[in-house]
Amino acid sequence: MSTKNEQLFMQARKHIPGGVNSPVRAFAGVGGTPVFMHKASGSKIYDTEDNAYIDYIGSWGPMILGHAHPKVIDAVKKAADDGLSFGTPTPFETTVADKICDLVPSVDMIRMTSSGTEATMSAIRLARGYTGRDNIVKFEGCYHGHSDSLLVKAGSGMLDIGEPTSKGVPTDFAKHTITLPYNDPQAIKDCFEKWGDTIACVIVEPIAGNMNMVIPDQAFHDTLREQCTANGSVLIFDEVMTGFRIGINGAQGHFGIEPDLTCFGKIIGAGLPVGAFGGKREIMEQIAPMGGVYQAGTLSGNPLAMRAGIAMFEDLTVDGFYDELSAKVADLVDGIQAAADKHGIHLRTNKLGGMFGMFFVSDKDAGVPKNFDEVTACDMTAFNTFFHGMLKRGIYLAPSAYEAGFMSIKHSDTDIKDTIDAADEVFAEMA
Repeated sequence: MSTKNEQLFMQARKHIPGGVNSPVRAFAGVGGTPVFMHKASGSKIYDTEDNAYIDYIGSWGPMILGHAHPKVIDAVKKAADDGLSFGTPTPFETTVADKICDLVPSVDMIRMTSSGTEATMSAIRLARGYTGRDNIVKFEGCYHGHSDSLLVKAGSGMLDIGEPTSKGVPTDFAKHTITLPYNDPQAIKDCFEKWGDTIACVIVEPIAGNMNMVIPDQAFHDTLREQCTANGSVLIFDEVMTGFRIGINGAQGHFGIEPDLTCFGKIIGAGLPVGAFGGKREIMEQIAPMGGVYQAGTLSGNPLAMRAGIAMFEDLTVDGFYDELSAKVADLVDGIQAAADKHGIHLRTNKLGGMFGMFFVSDKDAGVPKNFDEVTACDMTAFNTFFHGMLKRGIYLAPSAYEAGFMSIKHSDTDIKDTIDAADEVFAEMA
């Protein structure tokens, strides 16, 4: 790592806690010093000394068209010329709302926010207001932002009330959050049998992108939908990561499930700070000013983000876009898997649409992880070695074994080949 980068990190730590404004950027999971970037274009990001890295984070998902897409940048520049924020309605908010409601059948109405955390927090408040109930259900290994009710781990038993995982979260908040094992239909049935008439909502990552990338069984989602319907609970799909990433209809389209509410993240603004939650009309009409559930935001529906999103959706909705994106992911992941197999590295992979996951399992007979316990049993040391080996070769992966990878439409065949070749070299060293 360059001396300049070390100096930048030292300087950052003077006035920014840990030197970063979001914990995963600190390289705490993989060790070493985070790389400071100053620009990006297409499939690549560039550090402060202009070293290029093939990027598989894509700002944690939204850069599906590649960095600095000319059409998106042009839309943002034109929007900026007209003013950065008005605090009034704009026609651009309506255009984005219409587009999302048109593309996602479960969404009748939608409310813009400024982040995914705001979207999930507001959706849970709405579900509680709509049902008149307090308890919520979440799953181990799923992350839905940093609001108090969601920073909760499981209690002493599978069906015990939880306890906070972050200092500053009152235990009284945590007692209304029930945490279940992911991808376990029986746990859902047991939970609803015990607490069904107290559960306001279930919130779930339909594909868990915050424990690498865990794709659950169809039975998991079928059971969720059945139990929520039978017990009058609101089913919330947190598609902040999967929405418009794995397909134009998101994970709900893949699984054929209609949630009651859906949360979206920064992809709807082409990477600018934005989020949204939407769903069934009768639920969404409970939001102020129509109903008694309060939610607000001065920057919600910010014109820069809306106009960037409008430009992005023009490309996402072109026939064949996701087929091409999926093919790129398949070429990459299959190539890396083949290289791992050649060198006897115990690697397991997942892929769907524009997302992928890589797991270094500790046992040659282990399958692809299906839940949080299986993910945490993976070989983190092997991942860290792989991460740094790839970084040294100009490949930028998420600096955590618990994060999914993302492909953009701008990744070229050469990018993919270079990535596979780099992986082959690292696996040879690891073997």
